[in-house]
Amino acid sequence: MTHLSNISNAQQPSGMPIERYHPFVPVDLPDRTWPTRKVTRAPRWLSTDLRDGNQALIDPMTPARKLTMFDLLVGMGYKEIEVGFPSASQTDFDFVRQLIEEDRVPDDVRISVLTQAREDLIERTVQSLVGADRATVHLYNATAPLFRRVVFGVTKDECRAIATRGTEMVMKYAEELLGDTDFGYQYSPEIFTQSETDFALDVCEAVSDVWQPEAGREIILNLPATVEMSTPNTYADQIEYFSRGLTRREHSAISLHPHNDRGTAVAATELALMAGADRVEGCLFGHGERTGNVCLVTLGMNLFSQGIDPQIDFHDIDEVRRTVEYCTQLPVHPRHPYAGDLVYTAFSGSHQDAIKKGLEDLERRAKDSGVPTSEMPWEAPYLPIDPKDVGRTYEAVIRVNSQSGKGGVAYILKAEHKLELPRRAQIEFSRVVQARTDTAGGEMTADAIWDVFSSEYLDREAPLKLNSVHTSSAAGERDQLSVNVYVEGELVSLTGEGNGPIAAFVNALNELPQEFDVRVLDYSEHALSAGGDAIAAAYVECAVGDQILWGVGLDANIVTASLKAVISAVNRS
Repeated sequence: MTHLSNISNAQQPSGMPIERYHPFVPVDLPDRTWPTRKVTRAPRWLSTDLRDGNQALIDPMTPARKLTMFDLLVGMGYKEIEVGFPSASQTDFDFVRQLIEEDRVPDDVRISVLTQAREDLIERTVQSLVGADRATVHLYNATAPLFRRVVFGVTKDECRAIATRGTEMVMKYAEELLGDTDFGYQYSPEIFTQSETDFALDVCEAVSDVWQPEAGREIILNLPATVEMSTPNTYADQIEYFSRGLTRREHSAISLHPHNDRGTAVAATELALMAGADRVEGCLFGHGERTGNVCLVTLGMNLFSQGIDPQIDFHDIDEVRRTVEYCTQLPVHPRHPYAGDLVYTAFSGSHQDAIKKGLEDLERRAKDSGVPTSEMPWEAPYLPIDPKDVGRTYEAVIRVNSQSGKGGVAYILKAEHKLELPRRAQIEFSRVVQARTDTAGGEMTADAIWDVFSSEYLDREAPLKLNSVHTSSAAGERDQLSVNVYVEGELVSLTGEGNGPIAAFVNALNELPQEFDVRVLDYSEHALSAGGDAIAAAYVECAVGDQILWGVGLDANIVTASLKAVISAVNRS
């Protein structure tokens, strides 16, 4: 990173032991081409929720929960699913057998199982797949120098031999036990990103020499960021370097398995796809060891948001989330991309105002184009996708707290109650709401906002309450109005005339001994729905004495609604 010396910085040394750590050594790839490429289609996906995800849970899934998760993944459209580590536990072995014996795997879905490179474990793993229609054995061994030296105490040659010997054992037992199975093979140089890239490539070439990939007999070479240790561009460099050097590339699927230790697994995956990878392994909502595997939901929805079909169905993202939460017994964070409770929600007043205007603009453009809003190209401030495309509604998009402004409050009144407050009325009511939230703190729900609106504008009955109205007018003449009004609890009959019922009513009010001194400054109205029996909403801005106040009236009769709005303003004075 380049620091500009003329930029002031008041920060001080942290005192943390930074001398214990060293930067990651990048790949020497000056002619990299991936930065100019684009991802234009979905990769092959593999879900490892039932293996990597499950093994990292506080309480691993019960068999029933595993079946629920498997059915969810199948229903969403995943065609490759890693279903367990059958040599590691009887529970995993039994689950694989249950899927096969109960014929739970659809014809177009391939299950995968993981094994270490020991003969007894490989044999047990292959035994778990007997009777499967389509299955892949995934073999791995660690290739990183730290693991070779500290964990296994092996040389490079011995490490390579573990991989090739393991591959031979997989082929041997598959031939003996899986004669009727469409059998596939996957190899992972575990800790790939911390391995010497040339050595990892060398091991994969040796494994391919054993497997002999060809047309109709691919090999999956899975290159894990088992522990994320570098910036995403470094992973992309490693993938491009590996892909360039690999022989039999056309028969080899380069697969990614990124973890999220640095919080950049999604970015690393997307850049590595630009670098030429074909396949991605991950978990729904990023479950997995430590900080988790890359999130398949985020990756898929990122593609969707760019107009690329993820080939996975997220149309009811809340159902996906609920099912995963049930299976894992862990909550999805409320700010998790695309699926969290708050990700389509705005509290900020300026954000709410922009969203409100954006949604209204979308509706206008759809109407002008003569197409449903759901078919219009999506474009709205602060919302990367239409929440309705993943099963959400707009009701939760705007929520009100002490940071909210007129836009959010107005949007909720329009969305929930069809009220289209004039701009100055929006400002006035937002101040009322702001005063409540400043006092009480926390969020105001849509119901709470309506309660405040009703008590402020609709429910006040003192000093005035409308009882009955009669109006008449003749061509070219002023309107005449007779009205019965409760004034401070006493029923009073008023008459007045003016240029319209509102003017006539105001003139009559101003004749009362209470000296209300009312002047109308602005007026608007609209129907809350179509049809002859629709309720009308009237908004009147009045000067009442030295105060400027809005009033609101609702009634099936527009004249009555207008007079109620005047009374509303007077009662608020």
